[in-house]
Amino acid sequence: MSQSDTDKPCTAAHLLPSTGRSLPIAMLRGREAIMAPYRQMLSKIGVTEQQWRVMRVLDERGRMDPKEIAETACLLNPSLTRIMQLLEKKGLIARKGNPEDRRRVHVEITAAGRDMLVAAQPESLEIAEKLRARVGQDKLDELLDLLNSLAENGLE
Repeated sequence: MSQSDTDKPCTAAHLLPSTGRSLPIAMLRGREAIMAPYRQMLSKIGVTEQQWRVMRVLDERGRMDPKEIAETACLLNPSLTRIMQLLEKKGLIARKGNPEDRRRVHVEITAAGRDMLVAAQPESLEIAEKLRARVGQDKLDELLDLLNSLAENGLE
């Protein structure tokens, strides 16, 4: 005698949306699809995604304190400390004391760091153009607007 579907225990899978319609899982799948070609590019130049983000933020915004870098580059402070040590060792960033508060430091990208970004820019732009051609500028803009709105407003 077989057990009917109504006799089966209720599991989380019955209450939650399928993994194909789960926003967190879909976002992770999308991230992985987008990041794969960027990871290949970054591997060629010898930096990680996180190191790249720190360098991009510093190049775009100029001298910053580590807390601002962590927030802007979406990194945790302990991770940022290790990343900055590696980037400084490679000569891609420099840490300097804050003249107003000697307990604090400012971080800036070096000429070598900027040169690395400039050298990688053509391939980075090519990857971005392939994405734009695949999904269209309007959809890409809409996705960016939605993601930025989620980041600004959160769930709270």
